[in-house]
Amino acid sequence: MSAVQTTSPTPDDTRRRGPLAEVFFSLLRSGTFLTGLAIVLFWVACALFGEHFAPYDPLADDILNALAPPSAEHWFGTDQIGRDVFSRVIVGSRDILTVAPLATLLATVTGTALGLLTGYFRGLVDDVVSRILEAFMAIPVVIVALLAIVALGTSKTTVIVVIGLSFAPIIARTVRSAVLAERELDYVAAAQLRHESALHTMFVEILPNVIPPILVETTVRLGYAIFAVATLSFMGFGIQPPSPDWGLSISNNYGMIGGGFWWTVLFDALAIASLVIGVNLAADGVHGALND
Repeated sequence: MSAVQTTSPTPDDTRRRGPLAEVFFSLLRSGTFLTGLAIVLFWVACALFGEHFAPYDPLADDILNALAPPSAEHWFGTDQIGRDVFSRVIVGSRDILTVAPLATLLATVTGTALGLLTGYFRGLVDDVVSRILEAFMAIPVVIVALLAIVALGTSKTTVIVVIGLSFAPIIARTVRSAVLAERELDYVAAAQLRHESALHTMFVEILPNVIPPILVETTVRLGYAIFAVATLSFMGFGIQPPSPDWGLSISNNYGMIGGGFWWTVLFDALAIASLVIGVNLAADGVHGALND
């Protein structure tokens, strides 16, 4: 009876997988990425299905049990009007995981288009657009957001647009640098010799080759977007009541810390921190896989 022989993948097998498959398998081998992904997926599951396994209605108050400490009945305690903190933390992930990804998507689409435009045409177009983008980047994101929200009014749509457009210049700068390098390669010259339009050359020829830095920048910006949404909600300009949003809950309860009611703020803050850490770990994993 002959023994069964096993062989490890050869270099030829690796090459036959293709670049996308290699990135995928690198991510599966990355403990950093898998840890970050697990954290993010946990909060996504809470956002989608949290109301089904939250022990209490996150919006229902119970004045008789206000500011109750963590216990077997209320794992994370209750807030100043008796709402269950654990239920609010679980369901509170919904708004931030709606607004932040949409804002990041808007930033990525806008920034990619601007980066392709400035990197491909260069010259006057590059100078004018780049100076405008640099002016926007010189102003802190929160200041820009506050000015825009005061002028346009507070709503989820306004927050998405403001954060998205605030982060777009940063992504545009990254894409521009990648496009400037790609523009000098032979395949771009070949497209120009075929008299392909500028739009075709930018979006069909160049764009697929600058996807890696765009992916890395997008995942990094998502972490910043989560912090921006939470900050605006804390300041009263983001998600509005009666949402159990984490930043809004911290804003409503942070005055309780002085009285020793730490649980009304701590668990929401830990939720924000864990989500941002998860996103950043996933971003590091993506960056490592694309640079292998």
